[in-house]
Amino acid sequence: MKWLAAALTAAFLLAGCARRDARQQGAVIGVSLMNLSNEFIVMLHKAMEAEARDSGAALIVNDAQRSAERQVQQVESFTARRVDAIILNPCEVEASSPAVDRARAAGIPIVNVNSETRSEPTAFVGSRDEESARIAMEYIAGRLKGKGNVVMIHGFMGQAAQLKRERGAREVLAAHPGLKLLAAQTAEWDRAKAISLMENWIQSYGDSIDAVFAQNDEMAMGALIALEQARRKERVVVAGVDAIADALQAVKDGRLDATVFQDAGGQGRMAVRTALALIRQQPYEKRTLIPFRLVTRDNVDEYLGPAAKR
Repeated sequence: MKWLAAALTAAFLLAGCARRDARQQGAVIGVSLMNLSNEFIVMLHKAMEAEARDSGAALIVNDAQRSAERQVQQVESFTARRVDAIILNPCEVEASSPAVDRARAAGIPIVNVNSETRSEPTAFVGSRDEESARIAMEYIAGRLKGKGNVVMIHGFMGQAAQLKRERGAREVLAAHPGLKLLAAQTAEWDRAKAISLMENWIQSYGDSIDAVFAQNDEMAMGALIALEQARRKERVVVAGVDAIADALQAVKDGRLDATVFQDAGGQGRMAVRTALALIRQQPYEKRTLIPFRLVTRDNVDEYLGPAAKR
């Protein structure tokens, strides 16, 4: 039996050496993204892939398709494969938390990017979502001179950005008593759903709507399309968040009033860099926050170039 014990010990040592050699050649990072049909998430993904190529790392990318349950399963798969680190773009604050718990229990560092969970990851890279809503709603307040009726289109309910952007928007509304929230409903970050929702609001409220705050640009573009089709855009201010390519071009063309730039490239690259620092046991930031910036026709040209590269 001694020879069997020796053989098993040698096998474990060889396996350990193989893992170390593999990590020296290039780290393997599992990535679970919220929804790859969303343009902002696509930009986030592209930035991660670019940083991984530049760093010699390999990404295993899964699309959760808006399902927190699927996201938990994906992280369980990553832990079974013993990836070196995990990057999670959470679907929901609560329902995606078990994914973080699974990774940490397995001893695998996990970086949340762009969105948060109740469970604390090893590190977070993103932005303050309340800030984006405050910027957009303050712009609307300025355009309306502090008086008018606003409708708000929510993202996927329970997701961190939705919760925090609602909070930020309501803070501004509370500071401007002349602004009234006429209606608020989710379109789940989706352009087609936002078109349908805006059409319903136009039928219900007609000329009473003075402004639309959409919690992302996909929904802002949907609201814009519905307003244009109903020939009501001229008197309604529309603002979104993310500065996706379509929204930037719409701002340039004078169709969309404003968007709030969220740096998908910066978030994606920094998430990979943070994961690699954790793998290599190098210093890293526990929490990296990248500022939002207002984009209007006055400064949109500054963002059209970078947007094409993100």
